[in-house]
Amino acid sequence: MVGENVKVLQQLFSPSVQHTLDIIGIFVFAISGALLAVRKNFDVFGMAVLAEVTALGGGLFRDLVIGAPPSAFADLGYFLAPLLATVLVFFLHPQVERIQVAVNIFDAAGLGLFCVTGTTKAYDHGLGLTSSAVLGLATAVGGGVLRDILANEVPSLLRWDRDLYAVPAIVGATMVALCIRYEMLTPLTSGLAAVTAFVLRLLAMRFHWRAPRAWNRRSNVAEEELLSPDLSSAG
Repeated sequence: MVGENVKVLQQLFSPSVQHTLDIIGIFVFAISGALLAVRKNFDVFGMAVLAEVTALGGGLFRDLVIGAPPSAFADLGYFLAPLLATVLVFFLHPQVERIQVAVNIFDAAGLGLFCVTGTTKAYDHGLGLTSSAVLGLATAVGGGVLRDILANEVPSLLRWDRDLYAVPAIVGATMVALCIRYEMLTPLTSGLAAVTAFVLRLLAMRFHWRAPRAWNRRSNVAEEELLSPDLSSAG
């Protein structure tokens, strides 16, 4: 079954289509990193660093864990796409800010795609189902966590005032793992998992779904102190 996973991905997306989708996802993730750098008043080098880390961090972490040659260094396009996003944001960041809704939609699509391909690639390299699903999640959200840490932000993944982001990726990765477990991983089910994560993320943004905090929570810290000084600075 392990060897069949690559064939499934190749059936779902041809290599050229898979590469194009990867580049699009990387580019959109990079835009979110570059925009955060602008909000934090970073220089152009800082913008490029945040763009690269946001776009490639999750996949790089996955590849290092599974012992695969990092895709970020195997394909020049993966490295150049964040730089292109940096140039775009450097000159046109007011315009990019105005199409933030469109950027968020593409970001959600990248989340759905990467949680599926990340899970499948991890399993293909011999990891168990649970570990593969965890790495699928890491592929989808890891870059954003690294971005926030470098920008001295509490990662959005951990913040109660942010719409659900990790949960849609967890659902997509879990669906892939279950399909592998019951030998149901096909182009159709893989696509369904990606679409499910995508739709859940869109619904979370639309209806502001958030994870609950501790039951009967008591704290002497004011709500405002739990947030970063500038709410708009999170990616």
